[in-house]
Amino acid sequence: MLIAPIIFCTVVIGIAHVGDLKAVGRIGVKALIYFEVVTTFALLFGLLIGNLMKPGAGFNIDPETLANGADAVAAKTGSGELPHTVEFLLNIIPVSIVSAFAENALLQVLFFAVLFGLALAKAGESGPPIVFELVDRLSHLFFTIIGWIMRLAPLGALGAMAYIVGQYGIASLGSYGKLIAACYLAAVLFILILAAIVRYFAGVNLWKFVKYIKDELFLALGTASTEVVLPRIMVKLTNAGCSRTTTGLVVPTGYSFNLDGATLYLSICMLFLAQALGVDLTLGEQITAVLVLMLTSKGMAGVPGSSFLALSATVAAIGHGAIPVAAVALLLGADRIMDSMRVSVNLLGNCVATFVVANWEGQLDKERMRRVLDGEDVPPLEEVDPLTGKPVPAPETEGILTR
Repeated sequence: MLIAPIIFCTVVIGIAHVGDLKAVGRIGVKALIYFEVVTTFALLFGLLIGNLMKPGAGFNIDPETLANGADAVAAKTGSGELPHTVEFLLNIIPVSIVSAFAENALLQVLFFAVLFGLALAKAGESGPPIVFELVDRLSHLFFTIIGWIMRLAPLGALGAMAYIVGQYGIASLGSYGKLIAACYLAAVLFILILAAIVRYFAGVNLWKFVKYIKDELFLALGTASTEVVLPRIMVKLTNAGCSRTTTGLVVPTGYSFNLDGATLYLSICMLFLAQALGVDLTLGEQITAVLVLMLTSKGMAGVPGSSFLALSATVAAIGHGAIPVAAVALLLGADRIMDSMRVSVNLLGNCVATFVVANWEGQLDKERMRRVLDGEDVPPLEEVDPLTGKPVPAPETEGILTR
């Protein structure tokens, strides 16, 4: 309910502070370059783990037993499909402002917010920033509401976790033990790589940052969703020294373009299916799978059962007759167990991207970052509005920065 308006307010305020089209463009381009490099590496890393651990070896699935697999996948995905690349890019532009907010289409909201923020910055040069003050006050109101909602979040996480355990049981872990172990091992190793990246390119200690966002991380793991913590993560990143503009542009964009955990999962599962059916994929076929997944993974956000759709499209693109598209149904039993892996890597991946891009753009306050991550008592941010010359305190969610 509040994610779209919070993104809008945060991005508009951040861009109005900068007021520079070139600066906004630089941040966007640098973020997209980072996203593409890291997600491609995640795909290749997943293939490496899948080839070494061979999670599907020993399953010995008969393709003829998968007759009902297509129906099962259709039920999971609602018979939907991933948008094509051109369609995905064109869909970033909303049909109307209202539809973008009504459908919670985050990229569309982000697109409109960038245009609105730039126009507001330009208008502020010659007139009173009444609209800017209105958006700023609205953002404070939205963050206050988020503070109230988050008081109930532990109950929501408890319900979600209890339901999953009750529905699938512990026994489901045994059948897919090797696949689950491969995915979680890949996640741990990839997080270590992220730690090295953020340490080298931004000087951030990822372990300290994980402790700093532990409440948000546990909430995301419990609800199997990174969107529920998006507002809180943006506040904490800003409080930890990242500029509002960088945070406002990188984090929402990363929710569609920087799904590191999902891409790890997809590449490992691709090999799992081949190994379970006794198919030895050649190096060329594996490279084809990576190229297809590079495209399909970008359109996954917000699509029900998107991982199954992406795998189905990849199986079809490889064109290997021994791997029927219906084989994707083999993953239904383990998919929900993988959510914690995907969510944790996706969330940390977007936070690392924000630090790296902020430092790359010279918009990371390293002194403040070190003090915040060391647990020192740091006063709330206070910025000067370039349009009015008045101090503008950063919006704080009730209890977030002090708990």
